[in-house]
Amino acid sequence: MKRDLISFSLWTREQLAEIFTLGKKLKSGEMKEFRPLAAGNAALVFERESLRTRVSFEVGIIELGGHPIFLQQETIGMATRESVHDIGQALSQYVSLIIARTTRHQTCIQLAESASVPVINALTDLVHPCQILADAMTLQELAKLSPDTRIVFVGNGNNIANSWLELAEKIPLCLTLACPPGYEPHPQILQQAKQAGVSDVRIVEDPVEAVRDADVVYTDVWPSGKHAEPEERRPNVFVPYQVNRRLLKVAKRDCVVMHRLPANRGEEITTEVLDGRQSIVLKQAVNRLHVQKAVMARLLSNSL
Repeated sequence: MKRDLISFSLWTREQLAEIFTLGKKLKSGEMKEFRPLAAGNAALVFERESLRTRVSFEVGIIELGGHPIFLQQETIGMATRESVHDIGQALSQYVSLIIARTTRHQTCIQLAESASVPVINALTDLVHPCQILADAMTLQELAKLSPDTRIVFVGNGNNIANSWLELAEKIPLCLTLACPPGYEPHPQILQQAKQAGVSDVRIVEDPVEAVRDADVVYTDVWPSGKHAEPEERRPNVFVPYQVNRRLLKVAKRDCVVMHRLPANRGEEITTEVLDGRQSIVLKQAVNRLHVQKAVMARLLSNSL
């Protein structure tokens, strides 16, 4: 029976732990001959632009013995030229895996419901599970993934914040989110994370208070960034939430800084911090490859 990774909702703590364990083994090089995708194909269906996600998945597919097939929205016209249902069914006849990066979360769900092969969410507007798995693995490597580690997300309560909350339902964390009023995470996901009682989850409006004594500070792009039209820019409410040296002064001295990238330097984070000694953004990017290989291998073993 096939299974998917659309979010963490149907995954257990033990299953997520298996992903981390396998990801570390793959990273160490002790499983060089591991080829669960041998002579197989995997489709990457992308409605959105991508660098790290596309490259890490394509390299991972090749290293697992498979062949990646990249399909842009402009080429296949998902939900315009052809229905999501028909695309999911058709691709299932050709490939062993579908990796989907879609604008709407519902599109990814529909694709998974239609496909007879595993579907992996490579980012939607609601959640970004592969990124957070890589982030959690990175913190685990640094011995900073425990209930005693203060993880603080600063800025817009977007898909990254939502996936951190979903992970907090499964793994004990101390998670604080500092968001401007009106930019909080998805209310249902937040409520579920709190009700699960697995983690200490807090929403704090004041970014300075949130970051005080933090072990980890995570930020992501603000809505309507500097490349948006002038009338769409809404930076004023986010200015106090910029991750800069001043804000980090109240965090712990050995605090690490995370960002999923790409970053708008000078907006949500300063160049000084992004390129500084506390930044672990490149470690996060590296682990995208290894954790995604682990996810693909796990899903393939389930569907064989």
